[in-house]
Amino acid sequence: MKENIKEIASRVRELREIEEVSVEALAKELGFDAAEYQAWESAQKDFPVGALVEIAAHFKVDLAELVTGAASKLKTFCVTRAGQAPEVSRRPMYGYWNLAFNFHRKKAEPFLVEAAPETEGKPISLNTHPGQEFNYVLEGRLLISISGHEIELAPGDCVYYDSNEPHGMKALGGKAARFLAIVL
Repeated sequence: MKENIKEIASRVRELREIEEVSVEALAKELGFDAAEYQAWESAQKDFPVGALVEIAAHFKVDLAELVTGAASKLKTFCVTRAGQAPEVSRRPMYGYWNLAFNFHRKKAEPFLVEAAPETEGKPISLNTHPGQEFNYVLEGRLLISISGHEIELAPGDCVYYDSNEPHGMKALGGKAARFLAIVL
């Protein structure tokens, strides 16, 4: 896991250096805290998925290129078979699987996300990233916090929100919650 974080950080740093942009300038342009961004790029902390989406868009590369180092090639359609989506971020509280990893020049990033049951009883870890997000619950119950508002979601429930606002989620009921997240 740590090796994957280092590889992603290295690819991001190389893109930034090729474009001759400082850490501070890129962080400011994308709306990130410069110290937090530096921790990501030095692999001291894992990049949030939303931040990777924004960085990929800024440098006009696909998210898959940042995560895997390989360019996506499919332009008409892509199929991701059950269980074949690559995991994007291996945070202890969430699993993220990229559902369209090999489609070239996506306008949105669709993920299957699983919030681990261990998140219940712990405070919600909040993050922000430019853009918007759509979450649709498939299994389990999910408590989502958006800009201080807490909303409980069950299977079939969904929420669309401004991801510039502090947001985060956790599973409820002692079971994992699985949901579709589309980051725009």
